[in-house]
Amino acid sequence: MSSRVLGLVRASHPEPAAAVTTVSGLLAWGVGHRPTGIASVVLAVLASQLAVGWTNDALDAERDATVGRTDKPVAAGAVGRRGTAWAAAVAALACPLLALTTNPRAALWLTVALVSALLYDWPLKATVLSVVPYAVSFGALPGFVVLALPGEPTPPLWLLTAAACLGAGAHFANVLPDLADDARTGVRGLPHRLGAAGSRAAAAGLLLAATAVLVLGPPGPPSVLGLAAVGTAAVVPPLSWYAGRSAARAGRRPVAAFRAVMLVALIDVALLVASGRVV
Repeated sequence: MSSRVLGLVRASHPEPAAAVTTVSGLLAWGVGHRPTGIASVVLAVLASQLAVGWTNDALDAERDATVGRTDKPVAAGAVGRRGTAWAAAVAALACPLLALTTNPRAALWLTVALVSALLYDWPLKATVLSVVPYAVSFGALPGFVVLALPGEPTPPLWLLTAAACLGAGAHFANVLPDLADDARTGVRGLPHRLGAAGSRAAAAGLLLAATAVLVLGPPGPPSVLGLAAVGTAAVVPPLSWYAGRSAARAGRRPVAAFRAVMLVALIDVALLVASGRVV
């Protein structure tokens, strides 16, 4: 039983799931949610992340086995495909129910984010529209957090735009380590069509754009802290490409690019919390 539980945890894509959930909780705290509101946001977002991760691994089990992805528990046989699919279904049902503990409008936004992310897993992953679910899901996430506040304040457009840019950048960065494996199994999303160099440029530009919108979007002049965040967002991606090449040469999976996205996301949320200019 413990090995199955561990397999399910690993199949949930725990690193990005934890990062997105943590960022959502920090944003909820930063915009003024009470402890119960923060708990509702965190649990609902966590359920959405588990649903998407488990669905991804259940659907991709055969592809992962074909390219020898021993780090994937379903493909490696550490956990069953059917059990993972059932876990994904339970998490997907739990997500809107947990979100409804805030209010129906907020729950609708998180449900849209979940459905969009599931549409990436199938069928949009292998199409030119592969970036769209990332932009929609990430863009809707802060909308859910803000709308979940008492009074249901309208999320500012600049916040949604920044989150959508961050999500789109995450897509290009996330696919980079899998370009060769995806080519072997017939997956040709937008990053595959742009190639490695184009995807790196797209990821770097979108991450920089996300931070710039967060700095320049709110009323008032940008702060010194905000300008420093823009500089950091410009430097982090190139450093991650270097780290990724070093990992590849050492025979390890080059995941530094996606970790760079998570770092920029944490910096961006810290900037929002420090500025107090969201709502």
